[in-house]
Amino acid sequence: MSSAEENAVRTSARNGWLLSVPALIVLALAASGPLLIVAVYSFLSPGQYGNVVWDFSLDGWRGILFTKDIFSEEYLLADAHLTIFWRSVWLSLTTTAITFLVGFPTAWFIATQPPGRRPMWLFLITIPFWTNLLIRTFAINEIIRTEGLLNQLLLGIGLIGSPLQLLYTDTAVLIGMTYVYLPLMVLPLYAAIDRFDMRLLEAGYDLYASRWQVLRRVILPIVKPGIVAGSILVFVPALGAYVTPRVLGGGKNMMIGNFIELQFGQGRNWPLGAALSMTLLVIVMGALLFYVRSMSRQDRGTDNG
Repeated sequence: MSSAEENAVRTSARNGWLLSVPALIVLALAASGPLLIVAVYSFLSPGQYGNVVWDFSLDGWRGILFTKDIFSEEYLLADAHLTIFWRSVWLSLTTTAITFLVGFPTAWFIATQPPGRRPMWLFLITIPFWTNLLIRTFAINEIIRTEGLLNQLLLGIGLIGSPLQLLYTDTAVLIGMTYVYLPLMVLPLYAAIDRFDMRLLEAGYDLYASRWQVLRRVILPIVKPGIVAGSILVFVPALGAYVTPRVLGGGKNMMIGNFIELQFGQGRNWPLGAALSMTLLVIVMGALLFYVRSMSRQDRGTDNG
């Protein structure tokens, strides 16, 4: 490469960086700035009426796992905090599993339809995104409440003798989050299955593989990127969900997002709320790193093959 061509390449790269400067500034101010403020608040002392006192303290981080006894001033294990964390992780993982079990057959059905019909089915999948999350959650509320459509239907056909108490339980939260985040699982799975070579199914059956063996050894390994992407897209927002647990779970069945809001609101303990927010961020980053590592191993396996 001549010196003129090298100068042209360097000039093009420099111009590219200059063009990206406004976006980088907006990203730093709108994303990194608030995160930095939250990180700083987590190491300060809580104010008497909210806000923070600019005195360094680890009470916010300590409060995630421990709580101070009002009589003995001793630190005890915060069972309620751990219960909220466990409920959040368990509900998020269960939501991810259910959306996969429901979303995989749905995505497979859409991907195996004639090309002219697929846009219509994808259109139906994306329709819920046209409605506000709060409205969708209230719609689920109307269906599963004691006098709701589900109970009326079950009572009408004689399957139950009295209405089921689903509202304000973990089951209600699970139903709501599954409904809300199901499209986020279906779309990545559809994208992966759409690229699947159906001739591999015929090859598997020609080698006398059963349907379960074809699913486990042929289909799932090939569409694994879509499975991992859909799982991350469901797990991450489900872990920090606020509206659905608030409406369907009530005040008793809160998750991490509700607990954080409580600390910044009625609890008036901003450092604890900030520490909880940073903890949630770390969990989300761990999930994203798992996705990146899974994709890297997939790429290395493809290159070696």
